[in-house]
Amino acid sequence: MSALAWLPAALAGVLALHAVVNARLLRRPVAVDFPEPVAVLLPVRDEAARVEPCLRSLLGQRGVPELAILVLDDGSTDGTADLVRAVAGDDPRVRLLTGAPLPPGWLGKPHACQQLADAADPSAAVLAFVDADVVLEPGAVAGAAALLRSAGVGLLSPYPRIVVGSWGERLVQPLLQWSWLTFLPLRALERSARPSLAAAGGQFLVVDRSAYRTAGGHAGVRSSVLEDIELARAVKRSGGRIALADGSRVAACRMYGSWGELAAGYTKSLWASFGSAFGASAVVGLLLLVYVVPVLLTVAGLASSSALLVLAGCIGYALGVLGRVASAAATGGRWWPDALAQPVSVLLFGWLVVRSFRLRRAGALRWRDRPVVL
Repeated sequence: MSALAWLPAALAGVLALHAVVNARLLRRPVAVDFPEPVAVLLPVRDEAARVEPCLRSLLGQRGVPELAILVLDDGSTDGTADLVRAVAGDDPRVRLLTGAPLPPGWLGKPHACQQLADAADPSAAVLAFVDADVVLEPGAVAGAAALLRSAGVGLLSPYPRIVVGSWGERLVQPLLQWSWLTFLPLRALERSARPSLAAAGGQFLVVDRSAYRTAGGHAGVRSSVLEDIELARAVKRSGGRIALADGSRVAACRMYGSWGELAAGYTKSLWASFGSAFGASAVVGLLLLVYVVPVLLTVAGLASSSALLVLAGCIGYALGVLGRVASAAATGGRWWPDALAQPVSVLLFGWLVVRSFRLRRAGALRWRDRPVVL
């Protein structure tokens, strides 16, 4: 029993160390000039409340002499297209497209992205997909495109700095960067040809156009809820390589404006993140063991006057917090006091996973007034 009490602490220590090592290996875009033509592709659907900062940041990009900005309005009903026209003015770099009706077998995001890629000028050697909730620094596109080339990969995912407001966001959103820094071996991910060893974030995604075409583009992931990760896997399947990067110095993103939006967003996609309910159970079980059990051990130790349980629990808890601090420091996130609530974050994440599977079984998953599961 005494040995088992130390298992969560041992696992938390290994994972925290891995996060620290990954943080030192992180690639980061820097502002440099990029000589090749780049097409920035922005899909929008009912984004009138938040697209303006994104679009203004795109208009302010520097370092790419041949930059085109394509915006696709995917059936908005809130005046998004009018706002885009007003902000873009007569800037010749901007083209506003009207999205075609959603065909059978497609989800909305992949369809919008494929239309944008098809409409980009053939001279654009690099495609940069950007979501409407992302705000870029002036050299972000040039720096990310240059890093794509210097890393020698076909797809680069520079994760933006996550901006949070409500306590729900502060508890759950930092788990995005924390998860891949903690569990993914970044350099092995770049070298390995295994599609299963892949990750990407669709908020800001930079791809070599020929690699994108060879992988089948978004048409190849047309029905995927996690089209960003599936596109990364498709690039690997077609012989390309991918890389993750810390984009917190060049991009910021507030994905959700409230706990309600966050819960809806995570619920629509978490079921697709694990491959099966068994896989989800295994992952959530591991997270509970490593990050929640130490708290229970501490409480049990205090109740039973067991110094061993208290010590094992406190050390396990501290190492879990350390891993969260390391990921926040490496990716521009807030760690104080949010990292101290890591056990609560894990519990909330587990609840969201359960909710996602439950609503999927009920056929009740929808996003932006469209069904999620085809």
